[in-house]
Amino acid sequence: MAVHQNGRMLADIVEYLICPVCHADLRLGESALRCARGHSYDVARQGYVSLLVGSRPPGTADSAAMVEARARFLAAGHYAPLTRAVAEEVRRHTSARNVPTKHEPSTETDDGEELKAYRGAGVHAGNGMGPQGPSRDPEIVEDRRAEGWAAPLIVDAGAGTGHYLVAALDAVNDGIGMAFDVSKHAVRRAARAHPRAGAFVADVWRPLPIRDGVADVVIDVFAPRNGPEFGRILRPDGVVVVVTPAGTHLSPLVEELGLLSVDEEKELRVARSMEGFAETGRRSVEFEMELGHGDVAQVVGMGPSAWHTDEAELDERIAGYLSRTVGKSSGKVVTHAAFHLSTFELASRARSVS
Repeated sequence: MAVHQNGRMLADIVEYLICPVCHADLRLGESALRCARGHSYDVARQGYVSLLVGSRPPGTADSAAMVEARARFLAAGHYAPLTRAVAEEVRRHTSARNVPTKHEPSTETDDGEELKAYRGAGVHAGNGMGPQGPSRDPEIVEDRRAEGWAAPLIVDAGAGTGHYLVAALDAVNDGIGMAFDVSKHAVRRAARAHPRAGAFVADVWRPLPIRDGVADVVIDVFAPRNGPEFGRILRPDGVVVVVTPAGTHLSPLVEELGLLSVDEEKELRVARSMEGFAETGRRSVEFEMELGHGDVAQVVGMGPSAWHTDEAELDERIAGYLSRTVGKSSGKVVTHAAFHLSTFELASRARSVS
């Protein structure tokens, strides 16, 4: 099938991409992205492109099973308070350049229809939508570009399925989304997550195939951070929104099921990874979730513990824990979710405005 159909979302972001081999500009053809020096990258039928090059294998990529678990867990709305908080933070930092107008519907999740009832959510944030919700006009970006208006560019690093990017785009009028991940299984979903988002395969640890100084916001949710590269692609007044798990995240599941816990030096490693940046904002997002057997299996299966846990053994552990903990009527266990949401600005700018 021609790229003008399956690569439609790539057309919105190709002007911001560069060849990962020679760093020349890329152009979208009928079936591939090409640079002037002849390097070519085929567009997959799902609408994404792999810009991962070189013989060195990439870092650990999420498997198809991990991506499926994440998609199901997030679509059920379990992390809805965090999703809203990320979207609000992105909206707040793009509002100065954003012209209030209409929204487009997303296709990645149905959180709005299946939100859970959360007890004691430790953050207050709207979903960024107007009173009428998302608009269904798909031509907004093209119309604004015709008027000479530059759409805010939101880059989701280690985007997974694109879940958080979708929420950000629904909160930011007319923004353009760019999602990349080292997992092709994740990028296949991200490529079709939103009408204003394009996706490609890339490794955050390598030089990113993105032009200098084009991103208004970089989102990094539970993903590796490459401070020097984030600083290169960011506009001088741009920000990086980073989400990391807090020490109490997923308690008591961590203790009861023998899951990997948050490293005590996590915060120190985050600071080191954001070389060239200053942390200019931080807040905690905490809430309680009611999870059944399948939900627990998904939240474990989508995270790092999935690499160290046998599926059958995990199923037995979950069944045993639930039988000891919850009544037969509910079949659900209360689980704590806890995150740090931090905003980083380029250190030179942070000093000048402080």
